[in-house]
Amino acid sequence: MIFNKIKKILNSGLKWILALTVSFIILFPLYWIFISSITPAGELFKQPIDYLPDNPTISNYIYLIYNVGLIEKVVSTLIIIGTTLIIGTIICVMASYGFARYKSKGLSIAFMLILFSMLIPNVVTARPLYDFMRRVGLYDTYTGLIILYISKIIPFTILILRNFISEIPISIEEAAAIDGATFLQKIYHIILPLLKPAIAIVAITNFITCLNEFFIPLFYANNIQVLSTAITQLPLKDNMYSVPWDLVSSMGWIIILPIIIFVAIFEKQIMDGIMAGGVKA
Repeated sequence: MIFNKIKKILNSGLKWILALTVSFIILFPLYWIFISSITPAGELFKQPIDYLPDNPTISNYIYLIYNVGLIEKVVSTLIIIGTTLIIGTIICVMASYGFARYKSKGLSIAFMLILFSMLIPNVVTARPLYDFMRRVGLYDTYTGLIILYISKIIPFTILILRNFISEIPISIEEAAAIDGATFLQKIYHIILPLLKPAIAIVAITNFITCLNEFFIPLFYANNIQVLSTAITQLPLKDNMYSVPWDLVSSMGWIIILPIIIFVAIFEKQIMDGIMAGGVKA
């Protein structure tokens, strides 16, 4: 009896130690980025290291707002990513339903080609796609960037949603059809509610993918600036090899913050999606 109680206490202690260790590994870099962003440049590398700045400042953020156009970049980023997630999710749900419910050789080839496109590096298609975008008038436009962002998220999203839809018993739809439900009614009232956990997973993944996307806005836009390319506008200090780590840390924290807020808002749906995926696996 006593042995079992000691074993239970040891197991609980090991779990807490493991959880605290993993939390520290994940959270300490975030803390260090934030502290570096509010530390004056002259105090960043002083010895011994200060884990709390003596003279915290928000001058880096003010510099980014007035000299790098931070507000404009945030608005552009939200417009592009928000529209990409909404339109991309609708397209992918419909396509995934088709790939999951209808079987034919053509659909199988199309599905394999979509997955294969994930393996093609952006730089391979850069030049012909750049010429095409300029020819059709989509270069340096919100429409052009949104189309490219959607094409970026389609393969992974279809792969995940198709697997989830395949696990939904078709008998539910057949019962709804007998009751008179149309195709769109089956999608809206049956498929979408059951897909909520999967949609939450792909939404957060695609949000991070779009936020980190560097090649597309850098190569296919000039006047439209987003957060991921803002780092190219930070000034070098003293000489061309000196990096302004204070401004880089501030920009990094601004990019990380929306991800933290997004995950905090949709935490329940994300956990439900992970649990559902784990059960299916």
